[in-house]
Amino acid sequence: MGWQEGKYKYEQIVHKVIHLIEYGTFRPGNSIPSVRQMSIQEKVSITTVLQAYYILEAQGYIKAHPKSGFYVNSILPGDYPEPDVSSPGSDPTRVSIRELIMMVLSEHLNTRLVHLGVAYPNTKLLPTEKLNRNLVRIGHRIGGESVQYSIPLGEESLRVQIARRLLEAGCAVVPDEIVITSGCSEAITLCLRAVCSPGNTVAVDSPISFDALRCLEALGLRVLEIPTHPRTGMRLDALRRAIEHQKIDACLTISNFNNPLGSCIPDEKKKEMADLLGKYEIPLIENDIFGEIYFTETRPRVVKAYDRKGLTMLCSSFSKDLCPGYRVGWVVPGRFKEEIEWLKYTSSVATTKLPQLAIAEFLASGSYDPLLRRIRKIYAQNLSALSVVVKRYFPDETRVTRPSGGFLLWVQLPDFVDSLKLYRSALQKNIAITPGYLFSATQNYKNFIRLNAANWSEEAEEAVKCLGEIISTLK
Repeated sequence: MGWQEGKYKYEQIVHKVIHLIEYGTFRPGNSIPSVRQMSIQEKVSITTVLQAYYILEAQGYIKAHPKSGFYVNSILPGDYPEPDVSSPGSDPTRVSIRELIMMVLSEHLNTRLVHLGVAYPNTKLLPTEKLNRNLVRIGHRIGGESVQYSIPLGEESLRVQIARRLLEAGCAVVPDEIVITSGCSEAITLCLRAVCSPGNTVAVDSPISFDALRCLEALGLRVLEIPTHPRTGMRLDALRRAIEHQKIDACLTISNFNNPLGSCIPDEKKKEMADLLGKYEIPLIENDIFGEIYFTETRPRVVKAYDRKGLTMLCSSFSKDLCPGYRVGWVVPGRFKEEIEWLKYTSSVATTKLPQLAIAEFLASGSYDPLLRRIRKIYAQNLSALSVVVKRYFPDETRVTRPSGGFLLWVQLPDFVDSLKLYRSALQKNIAITPGYLFSATQNYKNFIRLNAANWSEEAEEAVKCLGEIISTLK
């Protein structure tokens, strides 16, 4: 039925607003005409408009903001169904995706491409100028000390700020329990080196970031992929069965807003995970790199908050929400601190001093929380807009995730699509995506792709439309 064909006036308004939302006139996060404006436009009573808006709100299309009006919801009804819980094999396997990773990375700096897949934040939203001014000002202030080595633990001023922020995630730690690293990847690598030897088995989410997989491959470790729910993360019943049937030397999870799924382990399940791994004395490497980019009312806690044995090593960085190029991350190593600190010293001595100090000053200034509030809102809107466009242009059998944080969308395409072939075809149209093969040691996700909503734009929307056209030719 067209929106003009409703039997009653309020039905016509309902259909009209839905039509305008689905075709992009009103995008997720946008305000819609006020009750009074719609009343004048449609020549109906305010009561009629209110009735229509209440129906739209009940159906999940809009949400009332007190004293502000009605806004299009970030997650819209009628979205594609989600991908099923993953079902990887039950045997550990060696990781061998190096060539695929390097192939995809080779295009990351190609400015001719529309980058729909790489997990980079939107640098236009980041406080680059302020951070760079901090660098210059601090360099002048401390003079020659600015080019001196830092200590393996990292600058105390930064560790203090991280410790304060961790209180929101449920963790009470002191600065000396934190080790600053050169990005989150180094933090994960140090943790794996501290508790594993070549040939050991690590249980991981499936799918999981290829950054994690490359760390595992480089260290000669075997991977046991654990079924993972697209919204609630690693299945603990599956993890328990795996532990009971074979030797697991460590576990690695992206607990909040998994890359690429966007899944977030509920807090009660995080406690269950900590208890389960504690019972069997299995170390956990917890990646919380997207933890600050949440769309819910409060920040999700971390598994580390429930760890009573010091087995959880919490890793993160400022790469997704502040300054990816500064390469500053950190780890709270628990009982493995002494070993991690030594490994940090023997691998790179210390993380560069000036970027640490610039970030510490930015955090101390109170500017970080307003920045996070802004990017959370924009990324939530961008993800919803991307989902709407995927729905419009991709085949009906497509499934997409519904992330409650981060800026990544995991897309399951029809079985006839090979994501590697799609990747190559898209490059010919100057579009770059990330094929699903990269997110599994066993290359399970041949008909999946990862899309990035951080840099959403009209150009990106046209690229998604073109991608849909390419997919239709692959049948």
